Amino acid sequence: MVSTIASASSTSIDDIADKVYAGERLSFDDGIRLFNHPNLPELATLANFVKEKLHPTTNDLVTYVVGRNINYTNVCWVRCKFCAFYRVPGHEDGYVLSREQIFDKIQQMVDLGGIEILMQGGLNPRLKIEWYEDLLRSIKAKFGAYGIILHAFSPAELIYIASISKLSQAEMFARLKAAGLDSVPGGGAEILTDRVRNEIAPLKDTADEWLNCMREAHMAGLKSTVTMMYGSVDTIEDRVEHLIRSRELQDQTGGFTAFIPWSFQPDGTELQGERASAFDYLRTVAVSRLMLDNIPHMQASWVTQGPKVAQVALRYGLNDFGSTMMEENVVSSAGCAFTMPIEEMERLIVEAGYKPMRRTTQYELLPNGVPAGSPLFSS
Repeated sequence: MVSTIASASSTSIDDIADKVYAGERLSFDDGIRLFNHPNLPELATLANFVKEKLHPTTNDLVTYVVGRNINYTNVCWVRCKFCAFYRVPGHEDGYVLSREQIFDKIQQMVDLGGIEILMQGGLNPRLKIEWYEDLLRSIKAKFGAYGIILHAFSPAELIYIASISKLSQAEMFARLKAAGLDSVPGGGAEILTDRVRNEIAPLKDTADEWLNCMREAHMAGLKSTVTMMYGSVDTIEDRVEHLIRSRELQDQTGGFTAFIPWSFQPDGTELQGERASAFDYLRTVAVSRLMLDNIPHMQASWVTQGPKVAQVALRYGLNDFGSTMMEENVVSSAGCAFTMPIEEMERLIVEAGYKPMRRTTQYELLPNGVPAGSPLFSS
């Protein structure tokens, strides 16, 4: 059942606002009430208060990273119902990019002053840990002087790499980190309840397995992001549980740098369904900022929402516009295709009333676009 938001007038949320202004943690029931509160400007006011409290010296800034997505393989046996990107092993359209293809993509990004490679792919049974180690080392050897940051492999991939390579996750992370892995993207979180996961991706990792993999990454000294794909079969209760479980792990490890909510894109997927509205996105952004009091940053999902909605969302608790990406294959396979040149991203930020500032994956600021590898770099 696709989640719906109550449209009828609701009771006051003044008591929740009092908790927000007092710096008190919000409960599960508070989250449910916020999702059902119809007054979006009130949610925006509270969310922006939290954002500015978290970033008192930089609340006039909206950051972004110049990066590129690289989907190194589309071969995957998991068959997630919400995915239009994957091809099963043996399919004629399946691919694994060559080193030369990957190097060409990275060089194009470097030529534009980019520093982040977000690299993700399918669960390909032909690729074991030695393949990944060689890939990471070769990228660092060729592009390390440019300060390239390898933000790579979602928990689903990492869990499978460890399993197929007969390694513990601790051993796997130690080897990948030694080979050049810098941080872990938060993809594949979808909704962190097994009810939803069993319906949309029954062969994929469970909610506990996803969280445990991120815990292992953080214990290995790797930071990560966390995402939420809402609007498929989830309820408001599922969304709030996702937020609370993310918050609980952050309490334990402190390893999440940012939270990125984005809506399910149904076109071309087995799951089908309707796209969530812009109102639903803005409400989800605001409630997420209010519930996640310990995750410092929140990214806009301009790829799924379009640049104009993402621009509005900067007044709903977001402080980051995400990555320039340069290339995106997974979401675009589901009928969603937006591109964002650096100049356009900065123009949108300025017109929203903020100052654009480049950053690293770890949210170190890069004044005047100075590359992280430069001796002028200062965080």
